[in-house]
Amino acid sequence: MAKLTGAVRTPVAPTAPGATMRAVTADHAGSPDTLVPATVAAPVRIGSEVLVRVVAAGVNPVDAKTRAGRGVAKAATWPLVPGFDFSGVVVEAPYAAFGPSPGDEVFGMTAFPRTTGSYAEYVSVPALNVTRKPSVLSHQEAAAVPLAALTAWGAVVELAKAHEGQRVLIHAGAGGVGHFAVQFAAYFGAEVTTTASPRNAAWLTSLGASRVLDYTAEPFEEVLSDFDVVLDGIGGDTAKRSLEVLRPGGTLVSLPSGSWPTMAEDAAAAGIRATGFWVVPDGRTLSVIARLITSGDVKVTADAVFPLEEAADAHRLIEGGHVRGKVVLRVSDY
Repeated sequence: MAKLTGAVRTPVAPTAPGATMRAVTADHAGSPDTLVPATVAAPVRIGSEVLVRVVAAGVNPVDAKTRAGRGVAKAATWPLVPGFDFSGVVVEAPYAAFGPSPGDEVFGMTAFPRTTGSYAEYVSVPALNVTRKPSVLSHQEAAAVPLAALTAWGAVVELAKAHEGQRVLIHAGAGGVGHFAVQFAAYFGAEVTTTASPRNAAWLTSLGASRVLDYTAEPFEEVLSDFDVVLDGIGGDTAKRSLEVLRPGGTLVSLPSGSWPTMAEDAAAAGIRATGFWVVPDGRTLSVIARLITSGDVKVTADAVFPLEEAADAHRLIEGGHVRGKVVLRVSDY
């Protein structure tokens, strides 16, 4: 993906009374057609927040679920501006000596749905939610990182404590979270098996997977066994069947919330430790991931980039499945 070029300049903060910005909004839960371009009030930075001009925004499955009335919709106020991930340029910082400062390129996560999301020209976010953007990434590539990479890190490194000799199965390895999880597990020495379509097999092998199982060819539980950890990004029946491939005392980390209400009880009966996980927007951890990206140990894949005004099409692509890596919105040309 081509990098943006040109002289670095500091955007002007939208501080005038009644200042507005471009955004994409949904005024009610529904199909992707509810996402429409709009002009909305620009955010006002307060306290320890950093005001950022958004250059690119990541699109995640949870964005589509929330728009449809699921996901984190119970905490949303309609109309809403969706979006967790962003990459952009600081326009206001908490104080003069604060770093990052105006003009610095950063990436991170919003507090959506408590606040306006990243499908907009500006976001104001807690300073702890951001870190400096790796110079090796374009803004579009950087926007593909935060939520997916932090989720994968939390599940693989913090919960599963990936290490040499550990056997890890990752479902949906070609997805946003999955392709980072494969790389993190392999980086820390685990033997990684992942389920994916045949078209993604060679790519996932290049990311560190030792084995890529074609989920369309045969049930994974009939050919796999004795795993220490399963990372499930699908939920429901896939999560339930995953109990069959774990060793006694193994760990199941299931990411989709609410898809298996009796998970804790069923796992305990099988002698398995099972847990869900929700991402924490931690800029310090994101800076560690940024160093792995800069060193070349972790690669970022943005499968498709849409203009902000075509967010509905981005959601259709996400909901259709078969995305390799992440989908991104181009918000501005900075």
